[in-house]
Amino acid sequence: MKEEMNDEVITEKLENIESDFIESNIVEGNGKHFVKVRNLTKSFGSVIAVNDVSFEVRKGEIFGLLGPNGAGKTTCVKLLLGLLEPDHGEIEVFGLNPGKDEIAIKNNIGYVSEEPLIYKSMTPRQLFDFIISIRNLNEAEAQEKLRYYFDSLEAIQYYDKLIATLSRGNKQKMQVIASLLHDPDLLFMDEPLTGLDAKSAKLVKEIIELHTDRGGSVIFSTHILEVAEEVCDRIAIINHGKLIAVGTVEELSKMANKAGADLEDIFLRLTEQDESVNHIINNLRKMMRNNKKK
Repeated sequence: MKEEMNDEVITEKLENIESDFIESNIVEGNGKHFVKVRNLTKSFGSVIAVNDVSFEVRKGEIFGLLGPNGAGKTTCVKLLLGLLEPDHGEIEVFGLNPGKDEIAIKNNIGYVSEEPLIYKSMTPRQLFDFIISIRNLNEAEAQEKLRYYFDSLEAIQYYDKLIATLSRGNKQKMQVIASLLHDPDLLFMDEPLTGLDAKSAKLVKEIIELHTDRGGSVIFSTHILEVAEEVCDRIAIINHGKLIAVGTVEELSKMANKAGADLEDIFLRLTEQDESVNHIINNLRKMMRNNKKK
């Protein structure tokens, strides 16, 4: 249940947020950026999927792309990976251009796609032998990491099963492991918790935290508000291809003029959906009252 706050408390909270925001910029403003995006635009026919988007991803942070389905998050990720070519704008990943320096960038990134993009005709053993080979990884070190990840995610029993026969959650585990095996500096994770049970999802979130603790960064795309609030250091809210706001939860609270609100309220306010949702909820309540059993 939310705490009722008077104007004086709200004002105090907003002042604290502003102070934290200034301190954050002083501490982190000169830090290294792994990703820089400027005025990025991508259209598919008459549909503008990404519309003049700009943001930066700092070293050691989990940067969230949050928005409803169809907001443009996955298109953003694919543009950064060089899988799509932008209509306009500039992208830098490690200071390189994804369109020109594809191999150099891919050597140092990991990618978990929204839909599992792995060789389903292989077993995990065959898949990871292939990855070790094409990435020229140290065999003994890679096998030790595989044992650690498979044990942690309780997936060792699937090591010699065809990937095509695995559940969605277990395919997702294979994607996560494949993205981490070469110790990349930057992870792109597009709805990475989809299909995972609660324990596995918790472990993946812990793995992500450990990745950033050693200086790596994560671009974490999700439409689930609670996940973004729990996992991400900063969040970019995207709606209809446009970047609505970027910041920590506290900074977004200030932008939404709802100090102390949860991320759901902030998201609805910034995407101008709060009045619509309230109207629908009121109508549902009326309907339920009218249909109440006597």
